[in-house]
Amino acid sequence: MESNEHIVREGVYVPPTDTVWPEKPDEAALQVKKLREVKVDENYPFLDKTFKGWFFRNIIYSTIFTLVFLLQHLRYGIKIEGKKNIRRNKALFKNGALTVCNHVYRWDFLAVVQATRKRAYFPARAENLGGSDSLLIRSVGGIPIAENFAGMKKFYEAFDKLHAKKKWFHVFPESCRWQWYQPLRPFKRGAFEFAHRYNIPVIPMVISYREPKGWRKLIGIKHPLVTLRVGEPFLPDQSISSKQDSIRMREIAFEKMREMAGIVKNKWPCEGD
Repeated sequence: MESNEHIVREGVYVPPTDTVWPEKPDEAALQVKKLREVKVDENYPFLDKTFKGWFFRNIIYSTIFTLVFLLQHLRYGIKIEGKKNIRRNKALFKNGALTVCNHVYRWDFLAVVQATRKRAYFPARAENLGGSDSLLIRSVGGIPIAENFAGMKKFYEAFDKLHAKKKWFHVFPESCRWQWYQPLRPFKRGAFEFAHRYNIPVIPMVISYREPKGWRKLIGIKHPLVTLRVGEPFLPDQSISSKQDSIRMREIAFEKMREMAGIVKNKWPCEGD
């Protein structure tokens, strides 16, 4: 599955690392410390309609839109390029949109929110709800992927209800986070089924890196700085099957993101399933 080499354009920063990555590109590099058992089946409340859920979601998003965006600038030196691709295509997003991005650092979903200024919902790995970030994941819009067929029916029903309200969705097509990894990992086809199912545009985004300099380097920050690039949105094709269209959209997104990241030859192929 892995190709022989990875080549980037001149000037593209590849963070140095001594991390030993898993052999499979969709295997989690960081294991969640399990604090509780969470069963995600047809009885799970995929949409939290309780007052507690509403309260924490509003509190957390208020914090995101104020303090967290500021911290992104201070800690990660975030730069967002290509926001014009969202502004000039507003008419396409009247029924919502699907954003996709590589999954490479703890606050990458928040970077996507910072670029779109939209509250979004996203499929979350069920095992992550057993860890310390459970409340945060649920509050920012995480909906766990069910463990059985009946549960998956309820999972999609939840997204159907959100789409009826014209909410935005986000998917990490690589499926799990590899911290500061530079190549794009293979994309899951299912990530793009949301766009076909709801006939909403896909907005490709990609995170690339800059070397820490200036005062950040002086105080010992070693992790790279972050640049998020927003690509031109593209539409699903309702004249073909969901499977065919998901494969087509996966290839388009992968190529757009590869180009935006300054990758000449990617280490991994596009296909992840």
